[in-house]
Amino acid sequence: MDNSVQGNKLYVGGIPYRSTEDDLKKAFSEAGSVVSASIISDRMTGRSRGFGFVEMSSPEEAQAAIDRWDGKDFDGRTLSVSFARPQGDRPPRREGGFGGGDRGGFGRGGY
Repeated sequence: MDNSVQGNKLYVGGIPYRSTEDDLKKAFSEAGSVVSASIISDRMTGRSRGFGFVEMSSPEEAQAAIDRWDGKDFDGRTLSVSFARPQGDRPPRREGGFGGGDRGGFGRGGY
């Protein structure tokens, strides 16, 4: 598997909730040939989560799409476009996340 960060798959954030995958395809085709476009939706509600991925046919076209759309207005929202990181490069999710001990606020004893 190619482990380089640069490729032809782009992460796209800031997608308007009413936009469709076809809207995304049409917009990104201004920069080159779009292989696929997908908008990620919430599993529970089925509504858009406001981000997705666009795959261009070459790294050069992917760079052109970044140049064309990153920081630009798309149907009233500002898009954030960057090369997608391979799944293995993401930091692992941590269960429980933030927290120190001391659960709850009652019964601190002795006050």
